[in-house]
Amino acid sequence: MSDRNDGHDDLRKVVRAFLENASPSSEVRRLIGTDEGYDPEVWHRLADELGLVGLIVPERFGGAGAGLPELAVVMAEMGRTLLCSPYLSSAVLAPAALLESGDEAACAEFLPGIADGSTIATLAVAEGNSDIRDLDAVWTTARADGDRYLLHGTKERVTDGSTAGLVLTVARTDKGLSLLAADPDAVEREPLPALDPTRKLARLHFDRTPARLIGTEGGAAAAVARVLDLAAVALAAEQAGGAERCLELSVEYARTREQFGRPIGSFQAIKHKCADMLYEVESAKAAAQDAARLWSDRDASERGLAASVARAYCSEAYAHAAAETVQIHGGIGFTWEHDAHLYLRRATSSTHLLGSTSWHLERVAAEIGLVPTA
Repeated sequence: MSDRNDGHDDLRKVVRAFLENASPSSEVRRLIGTDEGYDPEVWHRLADELGLVGLIVPERFGGAGAGLPELAVVMAEMGRTLLCSPYLSSAVLAPAALLESGDEAACAEFLPGIADGSTIATLAVAEGNSDIRDLDAVWTTARADGDRYLLHGTKERVTDGSTAGLVLTVARTDKGLSLLAADPDAVEREPLPALDPTRKLARLHFDRTPARLIGTEGGAAAAVARVLDLAAVALAAEQAGGAERCLELSVEYARTREQFGRPIGSFQAIKHKCADMLYEVESAKAAAQDAARLWSDRDASERGLAASVARAYCSEAYAHAAAETVQIHGGIGFTWEHDAHLYLRRATSSTHLLGSTSWHLERVAAEIGLVPTA
C-alpha cells in the first residue's frame, strides 16, 4: 500500500492465517458440491472469533463499526482463497442496504443477527437479463395490503438466495422503488447453475408474498445505488486478491517447472506474462484501495466514479491474470484437478456481478465527460 497502515497489516495477517487453514483447496472443492455452498462452523467462527461478519455493522447494533478500507482488506484475503461463504451477501449487501434505508427499527431488529452470523441475509435486485445496475428494469411489484405489502415478480441471480433467512427485495410500489423484507417462508427459491460454483446463485419467485416495508416507500433508488457502489468496491478488492494469488501460483510454477533442462520462468515469453501480470495486479490493488479510502472521506462526490474505476479495472486484471495462469501451467492448467480453473471461473463470473464491466466503463466515460450524460 502507498500509505502504510499497521492496523490493516495486522488484520490482513490474522485473516490470511485463518483462511489458509479454513479454506484450503480441498475444502473449496468439497463445498462447491453442497447445496448450501458454505461451512456453517467456519461462518460462525468468522462471526464469533474474528468479528468479520459484522465488520461494517455499527457497534450499537452489535458489529465492529469498521469502514470500507477494513472491509477491502478482508475481501482481498477471501478472494485469495476462494472462500465459499455468503459474506458478500450477508456481511456487505444486506447490512449496507439496511443502514442506507435509514430505518432504525429495522436495523435494530435485523443487524444484530446478521452481525453474529445467526441470520444469513441477501439483497435481491436484478430481473430478467437486465444489468443489476439498471434500476429502471425492476418490475417486481409491492402492493399495500393492510399493514403489510404483497410482492409479485421474479428476481434473478440472487447471491445466496437459496439459503438466506432474510431476503431484502427491491420492488416497485405506487410511490416508486422501495426496499422490503420478504417473508422467507413464502419465497419460492430455485437454485441456478453457475459458471462459478464457489458462489451460489438462485432465482426467487414472489407470488403475493407477504413483506414489510424497510425505510421510506418510494425512496430506495438512491440508497440501493449507493449500496451497489459500496459492494462494487468490496468486490474489486476481492478480485484484486484473487488476481494476486493467480500471480503467485504462476510465478511458483514458472520457477519449479522445467522444460528443455531449465525452468520455464527463464524463457522470455513466460517472463513477459508474469511481468504484465505483476503490473496489472499492483494496479488493481491500488485502484481498490483508493476507492475504499475515498468511501471513508467526508466528500462523497467521487465515490461512484472511484467505485466504477476500481470495479472495471479489477475485473479485467483478474480475468487476464486467471487466463494467463491457465496458460503458464500448460496442459495441467486445463484440468479439473488443478485450481487454476477455479480462479478463472470466479474471475469470469465476477465481471458480471454488481454491474457488468461495460456498465462501469460507460459510467466512467460519462463521469469524466467522454460521452454526454443521459
